[in-house]
Amino acid sequence: MLNQKASFESVLIPEQKPEEIAKLERILSHEFAQPKLVGSKGEEIVIPESIYSIFRQIMGAMASGQAISLVPHNHELTTQEAADILNVSRPFLIKLLDQGEIPCIKVGKHRRIRLEDLIFYKQHRDNKRRKHLDRLIEITEEAGLYEA
Repeated sequence: MLNQKASFESVLIPEQKPEEIAKLERILSHEFAQPKLVGSKGEEIVIPESIYSIFRQIMGAMASGQAISLVPHNHELTTQEAADILNVSRPFLIKLLDQGEIPCIKVGKHRRIRLEDLIFYKQHRDNKRRKHLDRLIEITEEAGLYEA
């Protein structure tokens, strides 16, 4: 079991490894009947589909140059960690917490944000942005200012 207080760091692809990551991503993107790992002594273990799906997502993101962070779903984040995930400043995040936009838990003087609450907020924010952008495109198309 993962320690709740463990530090979770992002993993970036070393500059000399992008070809290897891209090759692994291509291999993982093909559907296999029973993917398996083979150990150094030839022992084999079938990879469950849920774990295989995670491997595919990780390799896809890394192949496109994105950093990867693995965090347990029930993990509680500091305000700085949450701000980093949302790509906003910590003071802006605090404002969101004060306004009740994102639920938080007080631990002494410190606030903690559940990862699942942060992800819910982020998805809601992104969906709202997407709808506004779609509406803006629609308006510009109607005005003849946007050509496909």
